Amino acid sequence: MTIPPPHWSAEELDVARMSAITRFRDERLQEPLEQYLELFDVYRGTAEELLEATVDLTSIDEPALELLTNPALLETLRYLAGPPISEDDLKTLAEASLAPSRLRGDRAMAGRVIETVFTALDRRRFPWVAEGREPEEAERDAAAAATAALMATQRLSTSRRNEGKNQQEGAVEAALLTAGFEQVAPCVVTTLDDAPRRGAFCREAMFGTRKADFIVGLWDGRKMPLECKVSNSSTNSVKRLNNDAAAKAVAWSQEFGTAQTVPAAMLSGVFKTHNLVAAQRSGLALFWAYKLDVFLSWIEDTRPVA
Repeated sequence: MTIPPPHWSAEELDVARMSAITRFRDERLQEPLEQYLELFDVYRGTAEELLEATVDLTSIDEPALELLTNPALLETLRYLAGPPISEDDLKTLAEASLAPSRLRGDRAMAGRVIETVFTALDRRRFPWVAEGREPEEAERDAAAAATAALMATQRLSTSRRNEGKNQQEGAVEAALLTAGFEQVAPCVVTTLDDAPRRGAFCREAMFGTRKADFIVGLWDGRKMPLECKVSNSSTNSVKRLNNDAAAKAVAWSQEFGTAQTVPAAMLSGVFKTHNLVAAQRSGLALFWAYKLDVFLSWIEDTRPVA
């Protein structure tokens, strides 16, 4: 007889999510301001360097290649736009490659990149450009500071997302190893025979047509594709939980059947109760990273009684 994963009531999910939000707030408040300030100082330096190289953005043609082939200056250049232009969007909009060798060999392409950025130039930060005059010193300093703040905030936000996911995945891996599981090389699972055997798991692998962060061979022979999801807002949680993990759960159940697979998600951060209820209803087993003991206890319950 197989043991089903925990199924939580809406009230239990609400209590659990509030505890996760409290931990999320504590982590954010404990992050040192120094990390932001260090990034701000670095980006202010590159913003000032770019302004100096372009005579406060009034002479861009001559230093164009220098700007576009220097990674730090190219990143700063993208943040001159309002809103900033991502690297992928810049390539698409300018119909250009950002590879230094390509830019050096095609000045027309380099010109299109510069033109694209200046077409979207933030006129509030750089009013003197549109007005065809030299900036006042206070305007120049404010523009450099605002650009640095934008870049530092974006980098810190990206770093938070990546660090949170990496920390969560590391904790899951450590928990499985402590519970006696063997880690094996990632495998492409076309049939369930391809998946890790009982008592083994792998990281980031294709389970059918969708990638899973973990594939765990439960002690009773079932396979558990597991997604790690860290959300920093309730809006973001819809994308990460319902549109991604829950959608994968439906696909995995259709491809491999509900009797042999246990799609699951490990959660950290901010989620809404009704989104958790909907994800669970779709066949996704829910666990919380701050309660890994519950996760391990259920896995141990799947061990057949001798």
